[in-house]
Amino acid sequence: MGEQPIYSTRAHVFQIDPNTKKNWVPTSKHAVTVSYFYDSTRNVYRIISLDGSKAIINSTITPNMTFTKTSQKFGQWADSRANTVYGLGFSSEHHLVKFAEKFAEFKEAARLAKEKSQEKMELTSTPSQESAAGDIQSPLTPESINGTDDERATPDVTQNSEPRAEPTQNALPFTHSSTISKHWEAELAALKGNNAKLTAALLESTANVKQWKQQLAAYQEEAERLHKRVTELECMSGQANVIKSHKTELNQTIEELESTLKAKEEEIERLKEEVDNAHQLQAQRDSLTQKLQETETRNKDLEVQLSELEQRLESSQMEQEAFRKNLKTLLEILDGKIFELTELRDNLAKLIECS
Repeated sequence: MGEQPIYSTRAHVFQIDPNTKKNWVPTSKHAVTVSYFYDSTRNVYRIISLDGSKAIINSTITPNMTFTKTSQKFGQWADSRANTVYGLGFSSEHHLVKFAEKFAEFKEAARLAKEKSQEKMELTSTPSQESAAGDIQSPLTPESINGTDDERATPDVTQNSEPRAEPTQNALPFTHSSTISKHWEAELAALKGNNAKLTAALLESTANVKQWKQQLAAYQEEAERLHKRVTELECMSGQANVIKSHKTELNQTIEELESTLKAKEEEIERLKEEVDNAHQLQAQRDSLTQKLQETETRNKDLEVQLSELEQRLESSQMEQEAFRKNLKTLLEILDGKIFELTELRDNLAKLIECS
């Protein structure tokens, strides 16, 4: 078919969801080769990408297409023939810019090729009209025209002829006939050129028809393959519903497990806090136990001291009791002495009075 790759890169391929027209559906599990192809026989450019033996992109570039960069590493374009929107995710912005430049370049080339094809079709239609006009004029052959001119020229020459003018009379019809013959020879050459052009155009059209038939057969095979694929997908849709229900149940189970796990994590955090508090209480308990032991030791010391003080107090009390007894005895003795002195004073006073 004369189709050759002219630029290749690698990217992740996506297509717009035909149902929502919003979400992207990946058509390749990993980055694949995306190539620009040029078909020299049809003078068209195409973007083709294969995932194994499956064609995931087969898009012909037309002048009305536009490649849009939606982010630093993602671009997209709409294909009205395929009734979809393709998206490409690149590994870097450089690859995206390069792909966009090539898209613009080949889009312009497609536009020029389309204009050239239209001009060629116009040129092809113009010779057809000229040839038709030539066919209409074909009954008027140069011989018939020359004969008519001779018939019209001969009476004029006869009427105006003189004996000395005979060579002139013979030369005039010959010159006129030669001019008409040259004119029709030029017309015949033009018709031959137009005929050659039409023959070439017919051969090219025949070749294009053969190529189109081959492409039509290829498209029919592709359509049958896609129809089988659609049938398989429809069969798989029932299984997809079961898988979807299982997925929903699994999601619910996962949510329950996540909530349980969250509760367990909260309980573990609470237990960690309690353990930390227990460690703090144990440290406080150890500190209090140590303080209690120190207090008990001091208490024993104080008890010993108290016992000694009690003994000393008891001995002191005994000493005080003995001292009190002694004082009482002394007081009794002193009272007796005072009584005696009082009697002695009274006696002395009486003596004094008596004397």
